[in-house]
Amino acid sequence: MCSVLKQPIFAKTTTQQLRKMNSTITTTDFNFPNQKSIYRGKVREVYNIDDNLLVMVATDRLSAFDVVLPKGIPYKGQILNQIATRFMELTEDIVPNWLVATPDPNVAVGHLCEPFKVEMVIRGYLSGHAAREYAQGKREICGVKMPDYLKENDKFPEPIITPTTKAANGSHDADISREEILSQGIVTEENYVVLEKFTKDLYQRGTEIAASRGLILVDTKYEFGKTKEGVIVLIDEIHTPDSSRYFYAEGYQERQDKGEEQKQLSKEFVRRWLIENGFQGLEGQQIPEMTDKYIETVSDRYIELYENILGEKFIKADISNIEERIEKNVIEYLESK
Repeated sequence: MCSVLKQPIFAKTTTQQLRKMNSTITTTDFNFPNQKSIYRGKVREVYNIDDNLLVMVATDRLSAFDVVLPKGIPYKGQILNQIATRFMELTEDIVPNWLVATPDPNVAVGHLCEPFKVEMVIRGYLSGHAAREYAQGKREICGVKMPDYLKENDKFPEPIITPTTKAANGSHDADISREEILSQGIVTEENYVVLEKFTKDLYQRGTEIAASRGLILVDTKYEFGKTKEGVIVLIDEIHTPDSSRYFYAEGYQERQDKGEEQKQLSKEFVRRWLIENGFQGLEGQQIPEMTDKYIETVSDRYIELYENILGEKFIKADISNIEERIEKNVIEYLESK
C-alpha cells in the first residue's frame, strides 16, 4: 500500500539523536516474522510482510516544507495513527480501505496495495496553496476555474478536486489537472472516475463529522491503491492534522466579515513558527533550534488536535520503551495470524 512516492529529506542530526529524543520514537529497525523489506517515508516506516501485509509504524517525526525536523514530538505518532484508523472505521461503509488491524497505538496493519501515483486533494475553501495561487492573480488551479469574487478562506460554491503528483527524487508535490493525468496515462479514466467519487464521498462524510465537533473540514488529501484482487481502496492516512486543515466553526463567518485570520486546527502553526524563524525549506536555510519547551508546546497542540477532531480525551500510551512495546505487539499479532 503505502509505497510513498518520494524520499524524505532529513535534517542533519546524529544517529543517536535521531533514534530517541524526549521519550519519542524517530526511527525503527525491526525484523518482523516474514519481513521482506522496509520503506521509510517522512513520518512513517512501512514493513512489507511476505508481500501480503504492510505494517505501518507512525513515528514521532515531524516534517514541514518536505524536510524532517531534527527532533521527535512526544505522542505525535500515536495521535496520527489513532485519528487515521478511527476515520478509516468511520468511512468504511462508503469507501473500502486497506486497514486490517491496529495492534499497537502507533501501528496500523493493512493489505499490500499498488498505490495510484496521484494524491486526491479536495478543497471546500480558498485556503493554503490555493489561496496563495489566487493571491497571485491565478483563477485556475489544476484545470479547475475559481470565481473572481473570493477572498482567502471563503467557501467555494462547491468543493473542488486539485490533484497532485509526486516525483521520485524528493521534489515538492506538483499540481496536475484531471486532463493531464488521463492524457499521460497516470491513471485510467475508468479508475479516475472512481477516485473522484470516493474523494467527494469521503470529504462529505468528513465534513459532517467535523460539523458535529464544531469544526469545518477546509481541505484534505486522500491516497488510494489497488489490492491484489483489483479493488480500489483508501490507503495511508485520512483526516489527520498532517493531511487536513480544520477551522473552528464558531465565529468563522464573523472572522471572515472582519477580514481576520481563522482559528484553525492543523500543523500550520509549525510552518508559521519555522517561517517566523527564517526557515522555509530552501537551500542554505538553517532549521531553528527546537527547545524542549517548544517541543512540549507542539506535543500539547497535537493532543488538542486529537481531542477536538475525535471529540474524546486523548489517552497517552506508555512511552517508557516505545520500540520494545511496538515490537512485542506487532510480533504477537503476526504470529496469531
